[in-house]
Amino acid sequence: MKILLDPGHGLNTPGKRSPDGTLLEAAYNREIAQLTLSRLQANGHDAQLLVPETEDIPLKERVRRVNAHCTALGKTNVILISIHVNAAGDGTRWHTATGWSCYTCKGHTQSDTLADSLYQSAQQHLPGRRIRTDYTDNDPDWEENFYILRHTHCPAVLIENFFMDNKKDLAYLLSQEGRRAIVETIIDGIERCVLTLVSG
Repeated sequence: MKILLDPGHGLNTPGKRSPDGTLLEAAYNREIAQLTLSRLQANGHDAQLLVPETEDIPLKERVRRVNAHCTALGKTNVILISIHVNAAGDGTRWHTATGWSCYTCKGHTQSDTLADSLYQSAQQHLPGRRIRTDYTDNDPDWEENFYILRHTHCPAVLIENFFMDNKKDLAYLLSQEGRRAIVETIIDGIERCVLTLVSG
């Protein structure tokens, strides 16, 4: 199974930072993606960064890269995890929204299997933290027509790792405990999903 990790945005993306400037989303996404990548590879998985560049690669190019892997390997042999940090505002002031969440495209697809696995992992590795869910379609993930999810051919999710404009979430994101828990959530969720897809 090819595992693609997509660190959202780029160092040149305007905004996308905590109100106090201590967290730049693109840099944080890349840090989490790189830590996750190293662990996945050490565990024997075929994993790589979709965007090794530091600048913001257009969504159309990101989708092209994913679908090139799908063409070469078969779309059922590729999964994509797009890594982000959430925000309730434009980065100029603090807000109270909090929690971890996972998004899929609309409809029931194998992306839901990946999202379910990540939600199970989040419940285990993020105890005491809010896990944001939407059960209106009978599963916990949120459904949005995000470009990266709508146009890729393989199971794909976008995760929002808490809110950088919530002071408590920000402190957790920047802590070693928070970093470790987020990485563990992603790794465990991926491995649960791979087992499900392979055995199914």
